[in-house]
Amino acid sequence: MTEILLLGLGVGLLVGLMGVGGGIVLVPALVYLLGYSQHMAQGTSLLLQLPPIGIGALVFYWKHRRVDVQAGIVCAVGFLLGGYLGSDIALAIDRRHLQGLFGAFLMVAAIFLARQARSAPALENGEERASN
Repeated sequence: MTEILLLGLGVGLLVGLMGVGGGIVLVPALVYLLGYSQHMAQGTSLLLQLPPIGIGALVFYWKHRRVDVQAGIVCAVGFLLGGYLGSDIALAIDRRHLQGLFGAFLMVAAIFLARQARSAPALENGEERASN
């Protein structure tokens, strides 16, 4: 249980630091470090993210006025529906194919983020781009 607690601590730090969903870090760690199946890792990741993401990291962003409440609520409704449908689809997919899809998703996301970072002008610390 100690390794799971330490893994949770590390994932929590990255969630707060990078603003990423814990599953991006946790699912591969559970599969490769602790030997979980892809399905079990994804289900476990969903369970653990319920309370800490909703409260833990949000508090700090709220204090710094970096939360769009309306967008967050609207997105949460879509997230709830999409999560239900996506889980139903994931459970019907073979473990190996699901791992491949997860890896492909991470690579595509990394490419988009890297391209955006290279083409975006530098901003001063804390400065925000105008939102639409």
